[in-house]
Amino acid sequence: MRFIDECTLTVRAGRGGNGCIAFRREKYVPFGGPAGGDGGRGGDVVFEGDGGKTSLLDLSHRTHLAADDGAPGQGKDCYGRGGQDITVRVPLGTRVWDVSNDQLLFEITAPGERHVAARGGRGGRGNKHFATSVDRAPRRAEPGGGGEERRLRLELSVMADVGLLGFPNVGKSTLVRSVSRARPKVADYPFTTLVPSLGVVGVNHADPEGRSSFVLADIPGLIPGASAGAGLGVQFLRHLERTRILLHLVTLDAAPEREPLEDYRVIREELGRYDERLASLPEIVALSKADLTDVREGYTELRRRFAERGIELHLVSAVSHQGLEPLMRKLVTALDG
Repeated sequence: MRFIDECTLTVRAGRGGNGCIAFRREKYVPFGGPAGGDGGRGGDVVFEGDGGKTSLLDLSHRTHLAADDGAPGQGKDCYGRGGQDITVRVPLGTRVWDVSNDQLLFEITAPGERHVAARGGRGGRGNKHFATSVDRAPRRAEPGGGGEERRLRLELSVMADVGLLGFPNVGKSTLVRSVSRARPKVADYPFTTLVPSLGVVGVNHADPEGRSSFVLADIPGLIPGASAGAGLGVQFLRHLERTRILLHLVTLDAAPEREPLEDYRVIREELGRYDERLASLPEIVALSKADLTDVREGYTELRRRFAERGIELHLVSAVSHQGLEPLMRKLVTALDG
């Protein structure tokens, strides 16, 4: 299934039904008076959180959504039927913006959470509401009110406790596969991961009161200029906004222009340019691919260089599982803290 994390659509709430002009006409009741019923209220456009959805794909090909109009009022004091609401189910983590003023209307973070994006128009009043002592047979009624219409932009940022980031091809997807049941695509070339992948990680916690699992988000590899949109960087970085801790992977790459400490510095700069709050999140840094000889041999020197910057560098391998369990326990302890 394609992953879509942004789309735009127009929503229109239902129009209210018109009020009715009618009079009571019964035998032996010569002056029955006005009996026009009110029109029904227009339906709302409602957004609801759906924990089973992971993408905005269902909405990406729809340009307009409209709720039902209210029915007009009828004689004999009969009110018109209200228009049926339309419910739009979206993934958790969806933000809804008003395109006209770029205002955030609401965000949905829990299953079943509901928000009205466009309100239906009120029903018009029938002529019985306009009777007075001097006009006992009014021949006027109100038209129904128009429903709200809005152009909306939907943005999805995945819901996760820990965000996994780093340059392309540092082993993020392999690590997620090793510690969870998520199965992101893994291959030996950059940008294997083109969409965020979520995995639930189970941990044997020393504290029985602590959590036993957390959600880990594999964010597609970042490159220089990501905060300005290079390599779809802005879309990728958005998926880190809800995380509480960052797990930053670096590795020794065969490319001559790649160096772990410099890779780390570049990604940190991109985080700061995109969102200072994101850059200030707690972070754990790990050197991946410890199953490779050159990585193990270079770890001691790299650990010293990272330590000079006040950063503890962990050594892990998603293939041999070296260092993974202590790293996962460290993450869950930090989440509990």
